[in-house]
Amino acid sequence: MSAGVVVTGGGGGIGAALARRFAAEGARVVVADLNGDAAAEVAAEVGGTAFAGDVASEDGVAKLIAAARETLGEIDVFCANAGIAPFGGEQSTEEDWARTWDVNVMAHVRASRLLLPAWLERGKGHFIATVSAAGLLTSLGSAPYSVTKHGALALAEWLSATYRHRGLTVQAICPQGVRTAMLESTGERGKLLMEASAIEPAQVADALFAAIEEKRFLVLPHEEVAQYYAARATQTDRWLGGMNKLQRKMEELPEEA
Repeated sequence: MSAGVVVTGGGGGIGAALARRFAAEGARVVVADLNGDAAAEVAAEVGGTAFAGDVASEDGVAKLIAAARETLGEIDVFCANAGIAPFGGEQSTEEDWARTWDVNVMAHVRASRLLLPAWLERGKGHFIATVSAAGLLTSLGSAPYSVTKHGALALAEWLSATYRHRGLTVQAICPQGVRTAMLESTGERGKLLMEASAIEPAQVADALFAAIEEKRFLVLPHEEVAQYYAARATQTDRWLGGMNKLQRKMEELPEEA
């Protein structure tokens, strides 16, 4: 039987690319998105099933898992891909911090809480988190995004370290710029940081499948991120100085309307 796969944030961008790639490999795919029309469009394209709803809230995640099990029987692979990146620093509103935490971290916690019992019982399961290079490095311009993506990476690492001997496969997808609506929304500051090296969503899916074949935890569509990550760990002050230099360049740009 072909694998049963759930992709959150599957209505566009990286999520849609993952849904297309899994379907091309023969998987049965549930495409979940807050935008029901977008989810339905991608699901129709890949011969999958759409789920419209908030896949971050506790109730929304539970409804998604229940609906996916009805459709797929077993959920073999769960792609926790949905994410948000509000602009702002420490002064971001309580609402922005809470919502970003819910979408980028707690949605992963809530899904794993419901998926793990069945996976551990049968000794097999696959959890894929779209983390972003922000989780390995940082994200200038959005403190909530940077902090929560670090949290998403920490959870993925913890799940792998705790359960890999019991059959759980965990992977963290950590690209830099990807040509999606999220990148477009970052404006000139985002372009300064990411446009030159931005890749297509399909390339992220290709990198994931290469990592699956090689059984690698970290999925790095931008290979240079590994060097930056090493520099962050071993030359921290130099790395922070380089990031601050980029921050100053961003501040030199005119304010956007």
